[in-house]
Amino acid sequence: MEKLARALNLLGVNYQEDTLDKYKKYMDLVLSWNKRVNLTSITDKNEFVTKHFIDSIFVCGFSQMHEINKVIDVGTGAGFPGIPLAIVYPDKEFLLIDSTNKRIKIIYEISREIGLKNVTFLHGRAEDIAHNKKYREQFDLCVSRAVAKLAVLSEYCLPFVKVGGWFAAYKSQGIEKELAESQNAYKLLGGHLEKNNSISIDGFGLDHRILMIKKIKQTPAKYPRKAGTPTKDPLK
Repeated sequence: MEKLARALNLLGVNYQEDTLDKYKKYMDLVLSWNKRVNLTSITDKNEFVTKHFIDSIFVCGFSQMHEINKVIDVGTGAGFPGIPLAIVYPDKEFLLIDSTNKRIKIIYEISREIGLKNVTFLHGRAEDIAHNKKYREQFDLCVSRAVAKLAVLSEYCLPFVKVGGWFAAYKSQGIEKELAESQNAYKLLGGHLEKNNSISIDGFGLDHRILMIKKIKQTPAKYPRKAGTPTKDPLK
């Protein structure tokens, strides 16, 4: 956990005494469940800390994080990046959604076991949930580490973000072509990528960065399109 503590310090995060213990317990429980249900392909603990925890908390380096209260994690999988962020921000509200009910049930049980009280969970597809008034344009920040092109992720995520809020897309380096191809998509959905507005930290063997897209206008009511369409026919 020393590496994780170093990353938190580098990102300027003030964390509580039991924070690192919660991270360790979450990792141990995920790896225990992983023997029965496929939650992650990463089973080495050192690699787990780097690729799941440190990668997830990159967004803590975003200067506006102190203004954010409500966060949604779209396609959370085994709880990333939502759970690592919820651990370090006990004063913020988190909603984690995933289309696989079994995963949602497991991470719900694990989060309760480690004492997280600021996280709720919802099973369903983003394309459907985003049309529910209870969730549409209700969040200050949407995070997603889902493996999809930015144009697809934007259609999944931006409808959840309120005007003035942010969508944090976890991406690899060298995505200039993908960025160019997705410009019209995130603009159509109400997003704006400010020049050089990305976050990365060095020294941890990760090649990821986070693109911060600001929501500057409401998403047209017809988006996201029906389930499956954004992946099959990405906005251009």
